[in-house]
Amino acid sequence: MAKILWGVLSTARIGWEKVIPAMQKGEHSEIHAIASRDYAKAKNMAEKLGISKAYGSYEELLNNKEIQAVYIPLPNHLHVEWTLNSLKAGKHVLCEKPITMNYKDALYLQKEIKKFPDLKVMEAFMYRMHPQWQKVKKLIEDGRIGRLKNIHSMFSYYNDNPKDIRNQPEIGGGGLLDIGCYCINLSRFIFNSEPVFAYGSIEYDPKLEIDRLVSGVLDFKLNNQTGEKGTATFTCSTQLMYNQRAEIFGTEGKIVIEIPFTPLPDRSCKIIHHRGEEITETEFDACNQYTIQGDQFSLAILNRTEIPTSFEDAVSNMKVIQSVFDSASK
Repeated sequence: MAKILWGVLSTARIGWEKVIPAMQKGEHSEIHAIASRDYAKAKNMAEKLGISKAYGSYEELLNNKEIQAVYIPLPNHLHVEWTLNSLKAGKHVLCEKPITMNYKDALYLQKEIKKFPDLKVMEAFMYRMHPQWQKVKKLIEDGRIGRLKNIHSMFSYYNDNPKDIRNQPEIGGGGLLDIGCYCINLSRFIFNSEPVFAYGSIEYDPKLEIDRLVSGVLDFKLNNQTGEKGTATFTCSTQLMYNQRAEIFGTEGKIVIEIPFTPLPDRSCKIIHHRGEEITETEFDACNQYTIQGDQFSLAILNRTEIPTSFEDAVSNMKVIQSVFDSASK
């Protein structure tokens, strides 16, 4: 089958531990090269993962004419710079979330991307590709929980290591950008609309200065004529016991997603649908959502079709994140 040749900018852990091995299993993705600012790191990673080429700079990789697309797992503050550098080099871009550090930068990047109409750019919210979410969407669309009214999601882990990039605010560390973005994205994905109001309560770590506990409320307008609305609530934290869960409530039922964001690729997962007194569990065979994401993006390039998630969606997600930050500072 036809494959897109990929390059990877950075030897970040998310890349070598999860995304690269998954994409190497894809039918339409081939990881052809990896780059680091330290050539020894790139060479070691290439040998470890069976990647053909290693480069000691990102520019060298982008100058490789064979590479058609790049995956960017760089720290958040470098996403705009290297997305644009990749586009200027003629490469399609799959960039880790969040696409930028703030809404202003997202608008700027959106404007610049329009200068490259033949190239595709997507924010890597891989969870959307998992079959469990396609089933959840279908249940809601078929009215299996009545009218959708509320979503609650939770995502947390404990990490207070000051050397970890996720705990460095100047480069985009903190809970909301790292994991709260999933909760917000999920709410918009399921309601299939944008919130008309977003409010957040944030606790900052006094030493690390990152947001370590965030709770938010999003209001969605469901019916302009009646004024009916739906809400989404979420909590994320970088200093709580590890947990993730999502619950979706309607007027006649609810859906529980046990592992909404990072189900393990070698284990099955399930959703639980409650409707009245009837409870139905749907189990999904083990699959790798990173593999699916890489193949779907690659197919969009090969077939010149729309990417699974538009860049406009990334900008809209960042707008809500910014609103949560802004509301908490007032």
